[in-house]
Amino acid sequence: MSQLSSSRLLGPGLALLAFALFSSHDVIVKSLGGDYSPFQIVFFSVLLGLPLAMLMLMRDRTDGNLLPRYPGWTALRTVAAVVTGVSVFYAFSVLPLAQTYAILFATPLLITLLSVPVLGERVGWRRAGAVLVGLAGVLVVLRPGQETELGLGHLAALLGALGGATASIIVRKIGAEERNVVLLLYPMMANFLVMGAALPFVYRPMPLADFGAMAAMSVLALLASLCVIAAYKRAPAFQIAPMQYSQIIWAVLFGALFFGEAVDLYTILGAAIIIASGIFILVREETGNVSDNRPVLETRTRTDTGTYPRASRLGEAIEAAE
Repeated sequence: MSQLSSSRLLGPGLALLAFALFSSHDVIVKSLGGDYSPFQIVFFSVLLGLPLAMLMLMRDRTDGNLLPRYPGWTALRTVAAVVTGVSVFYAFSVLPLAQTYAILFATPLLITLLSVPVLGERVGWRRAGAVLVGLAGVLVVLRPGQETELGLGHLAALLGALGGATASIIVRKIGAEERNVVLLLYPMMANFLVMGAALPFVYRPMPLADFGAMAAMSVLALLASLCVIAAYKRAPAFQIAPMQYSQIIWAVLFGALFFGEAVDLYTILGAAIIIASGIFILVREETGNVSDNRPVLETRTRTDTGTYPRASRLGEAIEAAE
């Protein structure tokens, strides 16, 4: 294989590695979720991620303070990130991995919908049709009215997808003018305070092994984010963004290996519909004169839980410090 071909494959390869690491992170979330409240898991996830955030804050050379330039949007994004963190961690705890991922894969579809009122994006009939088809895929996964009853886990996954889309679209709205440290710290500090307030009511003592698993989660999230940053530096967004859907493969493998989960036909079919719709939207956004903002392509991360620095913000902060 030529050096040029290897270089072209490096970006997508790093993205695949990133989402494999994210999936490993989620395996730990699910494993701990059987014993601990999502409030406790989110609290310690943020606690262990704060040293990195503080380091990034100290190295930020841009002028300004921690007061947001867009307080309303920042507050809404912070609330969305907090809700997303608890919802996603709870969904991973109670639902099969593949089913959780399939529902969270609706996030790009919701970003496309929200881009119309928030960004003034013009969504043509093709992308609008892809959104409708993708949402139909969510219904296939949920299959309301069938023998599987919808529970809080399904609602939490849907809420996580909506919250993640809201947080991401707001970053696209204000990210060019708002300071990185504001976008980075506010969701993390809000999670720390809210989950800390809830902790006395849900806390269970953690043996050293479980606390070590929490630390491993933080390391995996950091390594995955760094891989995402490196991937986007080496390949265009339209090659990197679809790699997030590789998580469904890890979900099937890890679900069967660690939790004895079997994947049913409805989940596979619904996930395939959602993934196909998401990839179609990514391709359309890459097409000239179709999207003014490329909201899905430029999200550059998976669902924003506010428990660790977003890859896009982390990358910009690293560049600012260099």
